[in-house]
Amino acid sequence: MKIPVAALPLVLVLAACGGTPAPNADPVAAACRAEARAAPGAMAMDRQLNVANANNVYRLEQERAQAESRAFSDCLRARGVSRGGGVEPVRGRGL
Repeated sequence: MKIPVAALPLVLVLAACGGTPAPNADPVAAACRAEARAAPGAMAMDRQLNVANANNVYRLEQERAQAESRAFSDCLRARGVSRGGGVEPVRGRGL
């Protein structure tokens, strides 16, 4: 199927309009995400980081992600917003 050249800009505009909304479109979620990144538990992981040790880096990345997720959920709960989902992600066994 060939698209006429005159219709090409219209097709491009319509294609750009589709898609999913930005993940931080909700201002409450964006504020909680920023608060979670600055949470003391998440920041403590950065102080323990040893970039020369791959196992340490992997473990701390996982622990930081869990701490951020917990802080994000706590922030949303404190503001009266449901996080959604309802299933805790599977935790890897590590290296």
